[in-house]
Amino acid sequence: MYSFIICVIALIASYFTYAKLVERSVGVDETRETPAYRLQDGVDYVPMPLVKNFLVHFLNIAGLGPIFGAIQGALFGPAAFIWITLGTILIGGVHDYFTGFMSVRNDGLTMPDIVSKYLGTRIRKLVAVLIIITGILVATTFAKGAADLISALTGIPLLICIIVIFIYFLIATVFPVDKLIGRIYPIFGVLLLLMAVIMLGGLILNPSYSIPEFTTQGLYLTDKNIFPFLFVTVACGAISGFHASQSPIVARCIENEKDSRPVFYGAMVVEGLVALFWAAIAMAFFHGQPQLAAIYGAQPAVAVKEMATVLVGPVGLVLTIIGVVICPITSGDTALRSSRITISDSLNINNEKIMTRLKIGIPLFLVSFGLTFIDFSLVWRYFAWSQLIVATIVLYAAAAYLMKNKQHYILALAPAIVCTLIAFAYILQAPEGLRLPSMISNVISVIATAVTTVLFLKQYKPKSETQTDQ
Repeated sequence: MYSFIICVIALIASYFTYAKLVERSVGVDETRETPAYRLQDGVDYVPMPLVKNFLVHFLNIAGLGPIFGAIQGALFGPAAFIWITLGTILIGGVHDYFTGFMSVRNDGLTMPDIVSKYLGTRIRKLVAVLIIITGILVATTFAKGAADLISALTGIPLLICIIVIFIYFLIATVFPVDKLIGRIYPIFGVLLLLMAVIMLGGLILNPSYSIPEFTTQGLYLTDKNIFPFLFVTVACGAISGFHASQSPIVARCIENEKDSRPVFYGAMVVEGLVALFWAAIAMAFFHGQPQLAAIYGAQPAVAVKEMATVLVGPVGLVLTIIGVVICPITSGDTALRSSRITISDSLNINNEKIMTRLKIGIPLFLVSFGLTFIDFSLVWRYFAWSQLIVATIVLYAAAAYLMKNKQHYILALAPAIVCTLIAFAYILQAPEGLRLPSMISNVISVIATAVTTVLFLKQYKPKSETQTDQ
């Protein structure tokens, strides 16, 4: 319990300490006109107040991620607490802040254009493809997870549930951001956080359960190595490149640059807390039981339903519907919305006409819909891998941005290096990768990461005045 409490305090404190350090590195200008006003179009560029932007962004980046990922991450025991906390503070929060702020400073551009500006045009197409793929995979996993639970609760055929969800996706993706997303999503954002708090309260008040300490032995229920698998399994609760696709959506609605810290870093901290809560709940609820191990690669929605029903009784069913059905659906549609915006920006397509938005959106929905018939665990693993690559590239872009502005670039470069190491190790070890032994893959990963870092610094670090004179 103490390990968990310390991590909660550290996460909350980081917003008032480390987040301010990150904010100071960019030089916020409260008098600067934001894209929401300068490029207002009534569709994607629409000024919205701070609280609404925060709640919309929180719901956009959260959904099933900090729930399902944290439950599966609980298989690694209390080590998940440490990764969620440090990952959120030093990597995820930094990543999310810079993706949002760089977009605000660059007319609400999506990540491919931002990466192109700071890392060069050669990588632009790769980032665009990865973000589009990530958005499709997010919509697929979130729709499938929600449909599974709806079908289990109501008896409605799974296919019908999936079809209804995708019809909603299409409507929400092409509507102006303030007509649907801006009005009802803040409510669901509050409910998602409230669900985690109530569930944790039900757990703490029940003497049958106890949250394990970091030193607890025997809770590790998977044969997979903590490194790199824990760091990829718990993505949205620590670091997720998917967030990079969501930040420009709200960056186009920010009214003042000073709102960037509460909206982007703040939402990441709250998501980290949600992930921390769910990891603790899963560890305590399934401690020592084979059910938790069975969740890995299966359907975490089943575990959520069981935990909610037992811990908070009849209220649990309502919470389950809100947390694992409504909220993921509202994240899935913004995932496809970001894919639509990315395609439009890449091809310089004006999105003011609804028919244009439909022409881009419908093919995305058809692809995502088709992927719902593939094994959930396989899609989730590919999503985890693709979002990690996006996060790594974006962090390098943030480091280049800080270098260009002669600021403390280590704030972004250090997490970029960590993500590079994780990405190499995962590709070399994962079942869908090269399946190399951990020792060999880790050595190769360290060497590859060192080479990548040196090449990056050689390419992007500004030369000193002495070097320039010479």
